[in-house]
Amino acid sequence: MNIQFSDLIENSPNAPGVYKMYDADGNLLYVGKAKNLSNRLKQYTDISKLEPHKQVMRSLVTRIEWDITQNESDALILEQNLIKTLKPKYNIMLTDGKMYPMIALTNHRYPRLLKFRGKISQRRDVYGPYPSVYALNETIKTIQKVCQLRTCTDTFMNNRSRPCLLYQIGRCSAPCTLPQTHYAENVQLARKILTGDSEPIISDLTQQMKKYAKQMDFESAAKCRDKIAELTHTSNRGIRRNPVHRANFNWSESVKSLERWLGLELNTVGVFDNSHLFGKNPVGAMICFGHDGFIKSGYRHFKLQDFSRAGNDIAMMEEFISRAVQRGPHLDLIIVDGGPAQWNIAHKTAPDIPVLGVTKGEVRNGDEHFIMPNGDICRDIPKDSSLFLLLRAVRDEAHRFVITFHRTTRAKTMTSSVLDEIEGIGPGRKKALLNHFGSVRAVSDADMAALLKVPGLGKSAAEKIYAYFH
Repeated sequence: MNIQFSDLIENSPNAPGVYKMYDADGNLLYVGKAKNLSNRLKQYTDISKLEPHKQVMRSLVTRIEWDITQNESDALILEQNLIKTLKPKYNIMLTDGKMYPMIALTNHRYPRLLKFRGKISQRRDVYGPYPSVYALNETIKTIQKVCQLRTCTDTFMNNRSRPCLLYQIGRCSAPCTLPQTHYAENVQLARKILTGDSEPIISDLTQQMKKYAKQMDFESAAKCRDKIAELTHTSNRGIRRNPVHRANFNWSESVKSLERWLGLELNTVGVFDNSHLFGKNPVGAMICFGHDGFIKSGYRHFKLQDFSRAGNDIAMMEEFISRAVQRGPHLDLIIVDGGPAQWNIAHKTAPDIPVLGVTKGEVRNGDEHFIMPNGDICRDIPKDSSLFLLLRAVRDEAHRFVITFHRTTRAKTMTSSVLDEIEGIGPGRKKALLNHFGSVRAVSDADMAALLKVPGLGKSAAEKIYAYFH
C-alpha cells in the first residue's frame, strides 16, 4: 500500500458520499461518489490496478476531501452537480450534462412538461436531477394527474384538431383545442410540486373537497380526493427537494427586485459568515455583490484577533463585521447567515447599515426565511423566484468562501506545528515537502532516499529532517 496515499484517506468514513481529489496547486482533478467512502478510496491505493488515465491522475493527488450524504442516491445527485459546476479535469462521463434525467417546463404560453438529458437551455426551466428514470416518470405522472399540463411537442399541439387520448383519461387539459382558464395556475402548482412544496397544495385541496361535498358536488369532490391521494403517495415516495435552475434568472434584475423589496438603493452588499472547529482556527469571511454580480475585490478573510471569542459565533460575528465596516468597502446592506442572534449583533455593531438575516430553518435549501431590516420575519418569498434564488446564492457563496479559508488555515496550523520546529525548513521547503509527500506523517515516515528526491530540498536539509523524525 502506498503510505502517502493511505495517509490522505486514513480518516475516510464508512458512509455514502462524494469525494474530491486535488493536486498540489489546489486544482480539482476528480469527483466521484461512493456507497462507502472508505472502501471506495482504498481502491485507489494500488495504482497499478487503475485505468491509464486514472493512474496519471492518482499520481498528482495531494489532497482529498469528502462530503457525507444520507444515502447513495443523494451522493449520485451531488456528484453530478459538482461535476457540472466545477468541471474536474479527469471526469469524462458527466461533463456534457447528459448522464442523469431531469424535468423541464418550457417557456411557452402553455408550458410543456418534458423529461430530458442534456444541457440546460435558455428556453426552459429545469428541475432535478433525478436518481432514476422511474422516479422521474412517476413525478411526471403525478403532475399530469394533478395539474393536467401538456407533454406533447409544440408542432404536435399546433396541428391538432381535437383533443388526444391524454385529455380523455384526465392527464391533459388539451390547450391544443380547448379554451384554458386555469393553465397558468396549474403551472404554478407544478412548480411547487417539483420543488417539494406539496403540503400546502394538499391542504387547499382538502378544503376544496369539503366545500364540494357540502354543496353535494360529489364529482368535483372525487377529483379533489384523487389529487390528494396522488400527492400524498408522491410525498410518501419522496420527491426530493431538487434545486430549480431558472432559465430566466437575471442577476441585475434580481438585485433590482431586492432593492424594491427592501426599499433601498444597493451598490455594494456584504454577506458575512464564520467558521471554526470546536473553537479552533476561528475565521470569518465577507463576500460582496452588486448589480453586475459578485465583487471579488470586496471579498475579505478575517482571522479572529480576540481569542476569548473563539467558538462563540455571535461574538466572532461582532468582531468581523466591526473590522469590515471600519476598513471598507462601503456597504449599503449587510446580510448575515443566521437567526435572530446573528441579526441582532450585526444590527448593534453596524447600526447605520440595514441588516438582512438569512436563516436556514429546519430544512437546508427548502425552509429558508428572512429577518428584515426592521426585525420582522418574512417567510412568503416563492422558492422559485429570482429574489429567493439570489439570496440563497449569495448566502452559499459566503459559506463556500469561509469554509475554504477555514480548511486552508487549519491545514497550515497542522503542518506548521511540526515542520516549523526543524531548523532550516522555511515556507518554500515546507511546501515542497507537502507537495511531494502529501502530508506531514508521510514526511516523518520517509527514508533518506525518499527525502533526497524532493525537488529543491538538498542533502543537508534532508539529513536534518531525517534526524528529527528518527
